Amino acid sequence: MTQSTNGRPAGGADGAGRAVVPVLAFAGIVVAVMQTLIVPVVKDLPRLLDTTPGDATWVLTSTLLSGAVATPVMGRLGDLYGKRRMLVASLSVMVAGALVSALTDDLLLMIAGRTLQGVAMGAIPLGIGLMRDLLPPERLGSAMALMSSSIGVGGGLALPAAALVAQNSDWHALYFGAAGLGVLAIALTLILVPESPARAPGSFDLPGALGLSAGLLLFLLPLAKGGEWGWASGTTLGLFGAAVVVLLLWGLMELRVSAPLVDLRTTARREVLLTNLSSIMIGVSFFVISLVLPQLLQLPASTGYGLGRSMVVAGLCVAPLGVTMMFTAPVYARLSARYGPKVTLVLGLSVIGAGYAGGLGLLDSVWGAVVISFVVGAGIGLAYASLPALINGAVPASDTGAANGLNTLMRSIGTSVSSAVVGMVLASTANTVHGVEIPSMHGFRLSFMIATVAVVVGLVLALFIPGRRPPTSLRPHTSSEQDATPKDAEQSLRGPVPA
Repeated sequence: MTQSTNGRPAGGADGAGRAVVPVLAFAGIVVAVMQTLIVPVVKDLPRLLDTTPGDATWVLTSTLLSGAVATPVMGRLGDLYGKRRMLVASLSVMVAGALVSALTDDLLLMIAGRTLQGVAMGAIPLGIGLMRDLLPPERLGSAMALMSSSIGVGGGLALPAAALVAQNSDWHALYFGAAGLGVLAIALTLILVPESPARAPGSFDLPGALGLSAGLLLFLLPLAKGGEWGWASGTTLGLFGAAVVVLLLWGLMELRVSAPLVDLRTTARREVLLTNLSSIMIGVSFFVISLVLPQLLQLPASTGYGLGRSMVVAGLCVAPLGVTMMFTAPVYARLSARYGPKVTLVLGLSVIGAGYAGGLGLLDSVWGAVVISFVVGAGIGLAYASLPALINGAVPASDTGAANGLNTLMRSIGTSVSSAVVGMVLASTANTVHGVEIPSMHGFRLSFMIATVAVVVGLVLALFIPGRRPPTSLRPHTSSEQDATPKDAEQSLRGPVPA
């Protein structure tokens, strides 16, 4: 592949260069599909796996935990040993996990398969890092926007497709289909995506990886199971307390390591810290709509507020969430090139807030649910697209995998918090009908209010992110002399320069 004047491959020079963006975005969408495909059969898992409802939740929890651990680890490994290599590795583990799940009805084997599938979450930051290393400046903004949004795009599009398969075929077909998509993504990546030449110095920080993994597990496990165990139970509080201790000790250790898994000094920079905190709030708001609208749409009309639609129709009504996110990528690129990623992040958060606040009065109709999906999807698309540009503009090129991995982890923490809080709200406000507890309209509206508050918090945080400096003062933070003089257009797409 030919090289551009800034040392990156001239992405538009040949077929392979033009294919980098769609192939990497497709890989991100496949990963999102893997996370979402089980949703249509969640309520049937105790029967399908011959287990209790409490044990069946581990099918979801295991993927959450492994994805949280894998995301920063795979990002750092990509920086050290090659981002394409680690992308292919993460997709390969996902395919293996999908096949395990496709061939079993045993609970423990299903959990093992789902744990392996969670490793693929590292594909998102790896894809963003590859784009930064391979693409010319004029294509970077929209490409990173699409990659960053792929997790939402895949999730939104997969829901109706998975529901259709689950209703008309054996549920194991979901995993066979996902494995096939994974194999296709691996093949396309190997054929059409070159390896990045960028490498970070140092070696892999195994103690740091183990410490972060332990801290994340201790924190996320009670978040996922607190509703079942009791939020005030000794187990829940003890795990949260242990998480605080382990993460503090891990942080002290990372500050003493010459090549840490996570560079906490870089992470503490105002632009990186505030972007990551905003990401948590975006994750909270993104997951609320995924929890509320499908349930509301499928509740029977006899409840007085349920919309009485099938699983497939409910998925189609929520699908605009993903479709709109996909089509906001080119819009983001234009806005960011002119005003900077901070402005697009603020705009995206404002649109999300408008969608949730306005949606409080639209929950009584199917068309209202579709409108909410469109508006919130557009806002999340803009917000998600802004995050990698802000992160990449504040870290060295050699650290983009690890930095974007941490940012993706922050989004996952946001969705975990959202799941725990909204689940608790819906359970505490549920109505009992014929001995069965069902979510109430009050619970749905309260969940939308929680999302609105999270967006407001994220908006306040985003306003304090340093803005873009004038082009004459732009000086990118890079790790090589070759990257120290890029075009102003590239820096404008990447965001603010660290002080």
